[in-house]
Amino acid sequence: MKIAEIRKLTTEDLNKKLEENKKELFNLKFAASTGNLEKPHKIKELRHEVAKIKTVIRERELSKEDGK
Repeated sequence: MKIAEIRKLTTEDLNKKLEENKKELFNLKFAASTGNLEKPHKIKELRHEVAKIKTVIRERELSKEDGK
């Protein structure tokens, strides 16, 4: 998911997407530890997506603080 697509989502949608990605990341890490992972690059992609989502959420928090 590109950063422009992430910025278009609402904060509520971002939080939902973040939770989904964290759960999927956990499951992929678990599969990797048991040796049943077919696409190991998916872990890296999910980690990057989680970071992008957290960045956008934090930007929004900071912009709200400035607006006070």
